[in-house]
Amino acid sequence: MHKTLVAALAALAGFVVAVFAVPATTVVAGSETYRQLNLYGDVFERVRRSYVRDVGDAELVEASIRGMLESLDPHSSYMDAEEFAAMQVQTRGEFGGLGIEVTVEDGIVTVISPMDETPAAEAGIQSGDKILALDGRDITGLTLNEAVEQMRGPPNTTVTLTIFREGQEKPFDVTLTRASIKVASVRFRAEGDIGYIRITSFNEQTESGLIKAFEQLAQQVPDLKGYVLDLRNNPGGLLDQAIAVSDAFLDRGEVVSTRGRDAQDIERYNARNGDAAGGKPVVILINGGSASASEIVAGALQDHGRAILMGTLSFGKGSVQTIIPLGAGEGALRLTTARYFTPSGRSIQAHGIQPEIEVHLKPKAVETAEAEDTPRRRSEADLRGHLDGDQVVEPKTRLVVYPPDGDATEDYQLAYALNYLRGGPAMGVEELPSPVSDASGATEEPAPQPN
Repeated sequence: MHKTLVAALAALAGFVVAVFAVPATTVVAGSETYRQLNLYGDVFERVRRSYVRDVGDAELVEASIRGMLESLDPHSSYMDAEEFAAMQVQTRGEFGGLGIEVTVEDGIVTVISPMDETPAAEAGIQSGDKILALDGRDITGLTLNEAVEQMRGPPNTTVTLTIFREGQEKPFDVTLTRASIKVASVRFRAEGDIGYIRITSFNEQTESGLIKAFEQLAQQVPDLKGYVLDLRNNPGGLLDQAIAVSDAFLDRGEVVSTRGRDAQDIERYNARNGDAAGGKPVVILINGGSASASEIVAGALQDHGRAILMGTLSFGKGSVQTIIPLGAGEGALRLTTARYFTPSGRSIQAHGIQPEIEVHLKPKAVETAEAEDTPRRRSEADLRGHLDGDQVVEPKTRLVVYPPDGDATEDYQLAYALNYLRGGPAMGVEELPSPVSDASGATEEPAPQPN
């Protein structure tokens, strides 16, 4: 079972924190509802009286709530008071832990990605690593909450992870020192005459970090030709920050809409006047680790023709999680309440965002050979119990680019984006598939150059 959680050792994996007070409600229950509740009561009492060890009422109730929510979809869950407090700390951009985003796949804790400049990244932890044990204690079969709790601890204390990695014959140990993780979600530098901005997650500091990047890059390079916005392996975060980042590149128009269970329950979020990027050309880099808030930004700028997207298909997490506190100190629900749609009405959920120019990191022959031995990276559509998207969206016609055989460029996707913005000659092995029709039946043309 796949259950994604972002806890004290992980960046927020695309969760929207919309905190609402929960008013008292009256439940009108029919006879079938009462029958099911009586069934629950019978099971509860039997476990309470007959289970092999004494189980407290609070433990049984919490386990029931967790099971109920986790059976709905991969992103709904229950947070106890400690987990809720940790999540609130994370949204502020600072938390304690190792700096790993993890999930549970078939009972095994699996790394989605390490965060930049954290103990996990510095120790060489990789996406896809399987964490089998902590300090010699087997964690296979634990819930994600239980495994995460064991990984937590005060800064400057150590924990040894036993890891299995594809291509390695045996598991191996990695000892990490826990740290107070301060998430600088925006990093930037000048790449010659191009401003490079990387956003690693969307927390409360992201908008201010982006504005700082614009200001300092303008001072460093007064004649900037454009920007590369790198959202690769960005698992998401706060909705308001995704809207603010999109707004920084847009002068007007819709950024994203959300649609709940009721067909009339539609929320639309719009950009304000003013383009903080000064109208300069933009390339956005995405990949299979770009999820939720990252996909909101990529989809908004793509639909408005404000940016060219490069890289590979994004993760496809287009669902909204609402955080609902449960009384004083009782924790909170993380409940899926809506789906995201791009300004043109495309559903992100289980579809993802397709770049106009699909750029690969490795030569085609190398990538093909590696694909035979390495499992494909999972997407939202691979998660058990995932929500379906509201519509089938066919991919746009795109240019497919591979590095030439023998190319040793460290980051070919970034190199291609920089060359593209500078109007340089074509790079690598380029293939243009035959045009296909989009959902409306119109034939798509190859991606235009930015302006």
